[in-house]
Amino acid sequence: MSTLQETQRVTASEPLPLVPADTVPDAAPDPAIDPEIVDPILVIDRLSLWYGAAQALHQISLRIPGRQITAFIGPSGCGKSTLLRCINRLNDLIDEVEVDGDIRFEGESIYRAQVDINNLRKRIGMVFQKSNPFPKSIYENVAYGCRIQGTNTKRDLDPIVERSLRSAALWEEVKDRLQESALSLSGGQQQRLCIARAIAVEPEVVLLDEPCSALDPIATAKIEELMQDLKSQYTLVIVTHNMQQASRVSDYTAFLYLGRLIEYGLTEKLFINPMKKQTEDYITGRFG
Repeated sequence: MSTLQETQRVTASEPLPLVPADTVPDAAPDPAIDPEIVDPILVIDRLSLWYGAAQALHQISLRIPGRQITAFIGPSGCGKSTLLRCINRLNDLIDEVEVDGDIRFEGESIYRAQVDINNLRKRIGMVFQKSNPFPKSIYENVAYGCRIQGTNTKRDLDPIVERSLRSAALWEEVKDRLQESALSLSGGQQQRLCIARAIAVEPEVVLLDEPCSALDPIATAKIEELMQDLKSQYTLVIVTHNMQQASRVSDYTAFLYLGRLIEYGLTEKLFINPMKKQTEDYITGRFG
């Protein structure tokens, strides 16, 4: 296992220098932001990020458990989506991004030189704030990732498409419309289709960036119910501006403010008895 040198800022698009993990001292954990998580699937270790000269994330460390829902909350511009996009290195696609620190996925640094970025993004899928179905049929939207990976026969694709749509609680609504355009679906259906597309390639982690922000309450309830069902098979990390949603669906919650992790812990504990006054002020509406 290896981790990044914490003293050197590097450009995300370049190979990142690595040193043996045992040469980097561990930071003393803050009990307010270091819940006891045994065998986390993701470890974010002193992660900082800059967009040009502007620093967006400051030394963030947290451990994310497998097959649970972890929510990132905080006011607009606090770094929630930036942190989420670090987990599968989508920020690499942005010019002038610099990263320092490390993220380990199942014990291995996602920034090591040997990482296959396409394989990483297969294992860590993404669902965006605005549903973005392709201008193709419902069937081809779900099959898209599998085709890219070389699965092309109808015999192989049919069970994958059905399984994915069932897992996304959409099969019964579209099973007789698979050849229709995905753009004919409602907003909530399109978002569930995007989730089906993400899980068709069997990721281990699914990142969701405010997946309900453009949906009505009925569609939102369906997505929230779906997330609860999916966590038996996948690790979910969700960014949400809706604190009620975080309290309803997540097992763990991280509160970020101005690019810093203020508090992280069990959702019920964080909302009922936060350890930091800043967290209490935010969840009670005193600012944000």
